[in-house]
Amino acid sequence: MPSAATIGELRAAGYPDRTVKEELRANLLERLGSGRALFPSIVGFDDSVLPALERGILAGHDLILLGERGQAKTRLIRGIVELLDEETPAIAGCEVVDHPYRPICARCRHLVAERGEGTPIDWVSRDRRYAEKLATPDTSVADLIGDVDPIRVAEGRYLGDELTIHYGLIPRTNRGIVAINELPDLPERIQVSLFNILEERDVQIRGYRIRLPLDLLLVATANPDDYTHRGRIVSPLKDRFGTQVRTHYPQTHAEEILIMEQEARPASSPVRVRVPRYMKEIVAALTAELRRSPHVNHRSGVSVRYSIGNLETLTAAAVRRAARAGEPEAVPRVGDLPAVIESSLGRIEFDTVEEGREEEILVRALRTAELEVFRRRLSGFDFQPLLARFEGGLTVETSDLMPASDLLAQFGDVPGLAKLLDRLGVEEESPGVAASALEFALDGLYLGRRLNKDDSRSGGARYEGVPTS
Repeated sequence: MPSAATIGELRAAGYPDRTVKEELRANLLERLGSGRALFPSIVGFDDSVLPALERGILAGHDLILLGERGQAKTRLIRGIVELLDEETPAIAGCEVVDHPYRPICARCRHLVAERGEGTPIDWVSRDRRYAEKLATPDTSVADLIGDVDPIRVAEGRYLGDELTIHYGLIPRTNRGIVAINELPDLPERIQVSLFNILEERDVQIRGYRIRLPLDLLLVATANPDDYTHRGRIVSPLKDRFGTQVRTHYPQTHAEEILIMEQEARPASSPVRVRVPRYMKEIVAALTAELRRSPHVNHRSGVSVRYSIGNLETLTAAAVRRAARAGEPEAVPRVGDLPAVIESSLGRIEFDTVEEGREEEILVRALRTAELEVFRRRLSGFDFQPLLARFEGGLTVETSDLMPASDLLAQFGDVPGLAKLLDRLGVEEESPGVAASALEFALDGLYLGRRLNKDDSRSGGARYEGVPTS
């Protein structure tokens, strides 16, 4: 098909005449029939979100995606773009990507009337058929729909001439997908301008009597609180979206970790970086704990980006220690978790009554998350040989910059270390991993009140036995 250069050649090649929604439906059915993943980079939505999205596309509906921040709404929309044909024909030079068989703008109608089947066409790639707009208070009707172009008027055209119009974002994405993020933030008078786009599929610009029957899929995103409670989307506009798709946060720690691993940027380091699974579980459990917390503003939510950023900070702390100590391997430890709290403090929105207690709430949530992972991983593990060492007077000091070799040297021969690493799922033992596992065990024993901990010193802590009465 891309070899066709005129309307006549396109017809001779048998190119089908179908709308964008028909194109999306056909390509989705082909994808479903072949068993290929529709959104391979989306985790945790297979049985909840994607079926509703697929039904909306098959029904030919415009879509609104409801969800808190960081729930992959924009990524879902961008994934729909992959259902467009790789290339589609359009009349050459057209501002609104006119279909060769059905031109809608004045310029192309005149061109086809003059040149007929010899009208030249271009091939438009799918990435050029997608437009995304973040709704902001300063967005105007001209931005979305269009306005009179004073330069064209100055060139001698009459104001009543359709060719004086400078088309906005939506008409310029004709025969494509338009996404409007955070639709409730769009002023109501601007929302009203979308009525005709969604229902009659035409545009009205400054009283011009023109009909521009646009062919597009309109997808919007919104926070469910804005959408349902404060009513910031005007009712007639709500009614024009055929399908509502509700997104959600990861429902398991495994899904959260999979997203973290997929999205976290690896720390650039000359040393090997290894992040034990249980440390990732602590990061995921912290996020889950905050999502449940009554102290957190749930209208804002706790984004998956929070987990991703915390994993990156945790890794960076380990790389910093390895660089300072000259170690060949960077492995995050429990002593690096305070850096996570410090760097992420401003990313969580708390209820106003909690003002001044934000760090305390985060620290408490972190301890709960760590204890949860400790109990899940090491419940029933025999720590008595290790605890006996502390009862005999052993004290262990650690800090965020202490090399793994120095931490391990305080133990000497560690009883049950191999079994501990096995329970924690460590496949390859190394000094860095052993130090991380031991520090995790010590902190878990402290949280379980089987060891004492003095963490008053900056960046460090001392573990010692619990005095017997």
